Amino acid sequence: MDPHAITSLDGLMRHYEAPHERFIRKVTDRLEERARDFIAASPFCILATSGRHGPHATPRGDAPGFVRPLDDRTLALPDRRGNNRLDGLRDILEQPEVALLFLIPGVGETLRVHGTARITTDPALRTRCAAQGKAPATVVLVAVREVYAHCAKAIIRSKLWGERRRPEGVPTNGELIAAHTAGATIDPVQYEAEYQQRLITQLY
Repeated sequence: MDPHAITSLDGLMRHYEAPHERFIRKVTDRLEERARDFIAASPFCILATSGRHGPHATPRGDAPGFVRPLDDRTLALPDRRGNNRLDGLRDILEQPEVALLFLIPGVGETLRVHGTARITTDPALRTRCAAQGKAPATVVLVAVREVYAHCAKAIIRSKLWGERRRPEGVPTNGELIAAHTAGATIDPVQYEAEYQQRLITQLY
């Protein structure tokens, strides 16, 4: 037995500082304009699911904007051709809670979306999500519960994008935080400047 194993929340928190209030409050429950802009620029996301065989994380990718907001609380994720194991879809049938992590090449920040999913074969929606003349077999509809930006530290530390530059038009972390934080007025320009400094001084 590992004498250093952590088995309680109190034991865990003894090893970490309490999170700043701004990180607790940076969550919204809808797909507002800045979140939609980020998703529209994203060609890749990871779908996290869990079922009777445990968790699965599956990559999903296509042209930027392949995941479509249908309204401010619903995302449509087309299921493109794959190996037909259907691990994630099987999980959704058993347990509809899902998480999505959106990435954009050249951008350090990621966007996290949590919610519940269902699978549809709606012909009109499948046609709307077609690519190269081929409609997906199904579309995963995610009822959004939480949306928030995740900071760039992991991407920076890993040098995932190398020297690739940030595409124009992608909202900054300051803009995302300002849009997602309830009950407080945040200056996105000032927040972004402070955030960039924190990335330098608090990377490790």
